[in-house]
Amino acid sequence: MPNLIPTSLAGAFLLTVALSPSSCVPTQAEDQPNPAASGILEPHPTGGKEPKVWSIAQTSPGATRLWAENCASCHGQDGGGGGARTLLTRELFHQDLDRRFFDATKNGDPETGMPAFGETLADNQIWALVVHIRELQGRALARQGEGVARDGLHRGKRATFRIEDVVTSGLRTPWGVAWLSDGRMLVTNREGYLLLVDQGRSVKVEGIPPTADVGQGGLMAVTVHPQAAQNGWVYLALNDRHPDGRRSITKIVRGKVTVDGDQAKWKDNQTIWQAPEDTYGSGPLHFGSRIVFDGKGHIFFCIGERGNGNLAQDLSKPNGKVFRLKDDGKVPEDNPFVGREGAIPAVWSFGHRNPQGMAFGADGRLWITEHGPRGGDELNEIVKGANYGWPVVSFGIDYSDAPFRVPWPSEDAGFTMPVYRWIPSTGVCGLATAKSRQFPGWEGDLLAGGLAGQCVDRIRVRDGKFVEVERVMSGLGRVRDVALGPDGLVYVVLNTPDKVVRLVP
Repeated sequence: MPNLIPTSLAGAFLLTVALSPSSCVPTQAEDQPNPAASGILEPHPTGGKEPKVWSIAQTSPGATRLWAENCASCHGQDGGGGGARTLLTRELFHQDLDRRFFDATKNGDPETGMPAFGETLADNQIWALVVHIRELQGRALARQGEGVARDGLHRGKRATFRIEDVVTSGLRTPWGVAWLSDGRMLVTNREGYLLLVDQGRSVKVEGIPPTADVGQGGLMAVTVHPQAAQNGWVYLALNDRHPDGRRSITKIVRGKVTVDGDQAKWKDNQTIWQAPEDTYGSGPLHFGSRIVFDGKGHIFFCIGERGNGNLAQDLSKPNGKVFRLKDDGKVPEDNPFVGREGAIPAVWSFGHRNPQGMAFGADGRLWITEHGPRGGDELNEIVKGANYGWPVVSFGIDYSDAPFRVPWPSEDAGFTMPVYRWIPSTGVCGLATAKSRQFPGWEGDLLAGGLAGQCVDRIRVRDGKFVEVERVMSGLGRVRDVALGPDGLVYVVLNTPDKVVRLVP
């Protein structure tokens, strides 16, 4: 992923030239687009017991076929050019050009011979072409090896570091990492056990609540209370099985870890939040989740929409929400939906797909990273009561390659848009804020992990605005979590291979 500065007018000219060959005639597709499938929908009503099901008729070919039939003759099958200039440059990969790509494709440019594809393609089909371009660019830039170590060192724009192994055994799909007040490390494993790591030696913590290891769900996030030295509380997010044995959903508990000789035990277990039993789902997807503290006596945590995007817009369901509670599980009276009929009072924001990264920034803003579909992973600043639009708007397309939505809502929809989006998706998972003397060049930046991308991206945001992005680590495994350790080093939890590593400057 490139490190870029927003484009100038010169960049706009480059885009027009790149998308405007001297002769480019669209090929007639076999399937005519559905004029109703523009991907622009009316906003979803919230709070109802029967959520409206959104649907778009998928009668058009997929993005790959649309590209082959309409664009490849001029731009090349891989986007490298032919009759038109190459699209595979860092300058053209910047997210600020998303709308310019879309508008140039839809409206064309008569002076250069670029046809207006809006005459034959629906808006969501045109956006699918933009996503396809972004995927071609992403593959081309990945071949340059950004974030890959050379001679054992990762040399970035603002830091140089090496990777050290920390925990290499006893892990089965490790999910989250945190530290007790005495510096010992806790590592959750999705299949349902918690490890206590002390100077390289690991022991299982006995007595943690049962976990349903189902699909993407299991024992997930772990977080230690900011005053754990006094109160000892450790918080877990786990997939809780319904009494019927078939359904499950994310649950938040807390307890205390005690050590006696060679044994570690979980004691004083308390349920902090549990979904109503009638909202448990049977699917294997999108459980979230992370837990963070705001330093003011509150916890925030997130739950995915469990594969049912429509429920993310329904305030009576826990799916696709960020929650805020007091650290003992009580609902704060100033939560945005307290007193609203049918709404879950713990909800802080809604319209999320599958958040798996959460962190407070150095300036106190709350950030999450959440999975989009194919393309369109998001970095969102979480604001009280805000709606983040899923599934009404999306920067991605369907996994089947079919067009899905367009990412720009109508002006009156009231959705909060992401500060940054990843196309292609990296499978965002784990988020931390860099704030230590070990990495002074990263001070205040966000560090976002990626599963599918096997990467860590450094994102600089100032005053809520995106500044730059840089891939600082790549190719070592699926990144499940990123955390700042008590020693000021950055720790990364990897899957395939299952281990914990750290970045050492």
